[in-house]
Amino acid sequence: MTFLDNLLKDREEQCYALLRIVTGFLFIWHGAQKLFNFPVDFPYPLSPLMYTAGVIELVGGLLVMIGLLTRPIAFICSGTMAVAYWMAHGMNDFFPIINRGELAALYCFAFLYIAARGPGIWSMDKQ
Repeated sequence: MTFLDNLLKDREEQCYALLRIVTGFLFIWHGAQKLFNFPVDFPYPLSPLMYTAGVIELVGGLLVMIGLLTRPIAFICSGTMAVAYWMAHGMNDFFPIINRGELAALYCFAFLYIAARGPGIWSMDKQ
């Protein structure tokens, strides 16, 4: 067994909880930027679709972070990011680094994994 194997042995649940909490926390700030121009102004005008995305990001990020209604909310967040990718980025170029959609794609699959895995430990949901 290597040093890393020993270090991370029996830590899968804690690492997953950190993934869920940090992903939700980071997602909150995308919604806060759209809805409240905080912590920095949102550079585009808000359409009803962008307003809805902001609400999903703010509320969904909070609920995923605390682990409440984790599966359905994470699934909605994943779908929101899939739509964001294809509407705003994916049609501009094939490569995410060029179309600037790598964050939307990463959020999409992170939330999809969270939806499939569920709340885990350190959550308000009962498993």
